Amino acid sequence: MKKYIIIIAVIAIAIIAAVAVIVSRNSEKVEYAEQKLQKIRVNEVTRSVFYAPQYVAISQGMFEKNGIEIELTTGQGADKVMTAVLAGQSDIGFAGPEASIYVYNEGKEDHPQVIAQLTQTDGAFLISREENKNFKWTDLKGKTIIPGRKGGVPYMTLAYVIRKNGMNPDTDMVLDDSIQFDLMAGAFSGGNADYVTLFEPTASMTEASGKGYIVASVGEEAGKVAYTAYFAKGSYLKENDELVQKFVNAIYEGQKWVESHTDREIADAIVSFFPDTDLDLLETVVKRYRSINAWKTNPKLEEQDFELLQTIIQEAGELDKKVPYKEVVNNKYAVEAMK
Repeated sequence: MKKYIIIIAVIAIAIIAAVAVIVSRNSEKVEYAEQKLQKIRVNEVTRSVFYAPQYVAISQGMFEKNGIEIELTTGQGADKVMTAVLAGQSDIGFAGPEASIYVYNEGKEDHPQVIAQLTQTDGAFLISREENKNFKWTDLKGKTIIPGRKGGVPYMTLAYVIRKNGMNPDTDMVLDDSIQFDLMAGAFSGGNADYVTLFEPTASMTEASGKGYIVASVGEEAGKVAYTAYFAKGSYLKENDELVQKFVNAIYEGQKWVESHTDREIADAIVSFFPDTDLDLLETVVKRYRSINAWKTNPKLEEQDFELLQTIIQEAGELDKKVPYKEVVNNKYAVEAMK
């Protein structure tokens, strides 16, 4: 009899413990559900593995931990992203800093300020119609390339690389800028041009489909430059100072997570953003971007990288005068996040 009483007591304790765990978990869920997340509308320039730290910050709950709900839209072009920010349709834009440079030079009083940098190289890869395992940049001479929109950083960085290799992008080849950014891969696959520059995973998917061959990295050849960053109007920053700080904190957490995890773990964390891409291919793409040091490990935009970007824009004939670094770049949120 005593034996049965002990057994019953043990079972009862186990049940009570299990119920306590369930109640605790439900309590946490209720508490979390009751927490009011503040929405931030982010407009990204395109959907690319190039922006892995951002997707990690979303999928791993780093924004939610900071009390933020991200509403993410894709603008398909830095000009479209900036238009959405200036019109108040998006709170924070995510594109090349050149968009903020152009607006500042237009004399707008409430001009956007760059608050965090995510990538530090050009993220495009050069795709050739023909296989070329010994590609040299001089192979572009006399060829037609689809480089994106004239005035966009991908176009201008490619032109910078061409000049760096002793050629003139205006006379030594044809840069066909007539094709919209999101239609470049389709145009190339359809038979247009000898080369195209594509971001990942589109570049690897084009190669996997037998439509072309990845022969070079534009970013690796160009070097470190202020490439993709977050920006918002000065008025938005003033009215939402604490919220913006939390946003940059989450971005920094995403950067640190990517830095400390494997290619496979990163691919697993971002796969939901690329439903049409095989996980193994994603892992390969992540490895490719890591190999060229595409991602910054902190959100601070350094002055020398900003100056190189302006040099690239000037050489492309798209910038009459350089803008003051501190007028366009606001590093206070990045510095605070890194403390």
